[in-house]
Amino acid sequence: MKVAFRLLLPLVLVLISEVSGQRRKPPRKPTRPPPEFVEPVEPTECVEPVEPTELPPPLPPGPPSIFPDCPRECYCPPDFPSALYCDSRNLRKVPVIPSRIHYLYLQNNFIDNNRIRKVDRRVLEKLENLIFLYMEKNQLKEVPAFLPPNLEQLRLSRNQISKIPAGVFNKLENLVLLDLHHNKLSDGVFNKNTFKGLKNLMQLNLAHNILRKMPPGVPNAIHQLFLDRNNIEDIPSDYFKEFPNLAFIRLNYNQISDKGLPKNSFNLTNLLVLHLAHNKLTNVPFISPKLEHLYLNNNSIEKINGTQICPTSLMSIQDFSPSDLDSVPRLRYLRLDGNLLKPPIPLDLMMCFRLLQSVVF
Repeated sequence: MKVAFRLLLPLVLVLISEVSGQRRKPPRKPTRPPPEFVEPVEPTECVEPVEPTELPPPLPPGPPSIFPDCPRECYCPPDFPSALYCDSRNLRKVPVIPSRIHYLYLQNNFIDNNRIRKVDRRVLEKLENLIFLYMEKNQLKEVPAFLPPNLEQLRLSRNQISKIPAGVFNKLENLVLLDLHHNKLSDGVFNKNTFKGLKNLMQLNLAHNILRKMPPGVPNAIHQLFLDRNNIEDIPSDYFKEFPNLAFIRLNYNQISDKGLPKNSFNLTNLLVLHLAHNKLTNVPFISPKLEHLYLNNNSIEKINGTQICPTSLMSIQDFSPSDLDSVPRLRYLRLDGNLLKPPIPLDLMMCFRLLQSVVF
């Protein structure tokens, strides 16, 4: 019996060692998400971490990776060689990133989320295949130079960026999303060549900056433009005429008045959603026949003449048939609360916009 016990004891110890030494289950293999073309949601404010950190202690190094270039402090999934997980490890600096990496996770460290002030060019130059670069909530003063040429999304929101180096975007032909909201960008930062090279840019977010003018040189492939919470006072005539694909515009919380808004500013073929809330308008601007959502709340509008703002003659749509949608304006949602209007809703407004489903008055 003693002999049997002696033989079983090493086996039991080996099993205990195997169980206790198991590493955290690797994150699920990420899939490459499609470009995001939806209205952004304001993230909640994060409290800056203080020493000692409240994050969990760094994970102990596991067994050697099958990849010789895998940083010891990170995890390289053997079945997904283009991903590198360096998250939640109390890192104080960015490790050496292999050039094969497309997906890099650095969140919940002391290098991310309000720590980074500058990015060494040697870090980015090696990442030629990187597709997504997220560096929100740091202390960057300018857009990093030597950006990987294959980037598709660049998120630099909630930094302290007040400078965009000349030519920094010149080689980013694949970039479809550029997020610079909540920075310190002023009119002097932008010129006609600032966005040169961004031939396929579809979403540009410049909200929460200190602009007084519309930025020049915006790529004409743009689909979505966000300029909320700046100090923009007027829109130049024909500013949007070079944007045949523009479908979504946000200009809430600016200083736009009737004087600063030419009549046909938003007469765009593909414009579907227009946000002009919290400005200084006293009249309803021209409404494109294809516009579907219009936000004019919290302006100084006193009255509405449905006949005047109707993009189509009321006579031509008098005998509206549901099967003939091309003959009527497509406005479905209209927000007018927070103005100086008094009920009821004008009848000619409803006669013009026959497809209206909701009016907030």
